[in-house]
Amino acid sequence: MDTMVKQPFNPAQIEILNTMAQLNTEEDLVELRRTISKFFADRADRELERLWNAGVINDEIVESWGKEHMRTPYHNKI
Repeated sequence: MDTMVKQPFNPAQIEILNTMAQLNTEEDLVELRRTISKFFADRADRELERLWNAGVINDEIVESWGKEHMRTPYHNKI
């Protein structure tokens, strides 16, 4: 039998829920989504900058990403 452990919301989740309760229009929701997206994009940029400065990634590695084929291979079984 699977039992799920209920965990209380963390402070960030509570803050988001309280913010969302103040949204009154679709435009407010769009703006909140845009703000959250920018937050995570900025965070990703900082991490990429950190990896670049640490020498973990470089031009060659970034170039190789453009040539990767990461799709799941599907095999037809006939």
